[in-house]
Amino acid sequence: MENVILTVHLILALLLIGVVLLQRSEGGGLGMGGGGGGGSGVMSGRQAANALSKLTWIFAAAFIATSVTLTVLAARDASSGSVVDQFNSSSQGSDAPAVPALPEIELPPPSSDAPAAPPAAD
Repeated sequence: MENVILTVHLILALLLIGVVLLQRSEGGGLGMGGGGGGGSGVMSGRQAANALSKLTWIFAAAFIATSVTLTVLAARDASSGSVVDQFNSSSQGSDAPAVPALPEIELPPPSSDAPAAPPAAD
């Protein structure tokens, strides 16, 4: 179910990008077929702008709906614990070998109680 919604979500994202890129920034719609002819063709510039504007709103509403649906599905499947806690609890109960602890490393004592000074700049 989640994979189907995610696929629809991705397709909607691509369609939304395409529809937005087809629009002209001045609101002329499609931005193609300039020149004479005025109202010639199947759709005039104004009708194309209205159609693309409506299509943009439809794709945006569907995109938001799939986003909310995916969020609800992910929250429903999530648990309240941390991912690290889940890893630690699952590895303790399984036959996986335990990670050995690092050995203690002893540093040599400092030669004096004074802090180390940087070398003198010449």
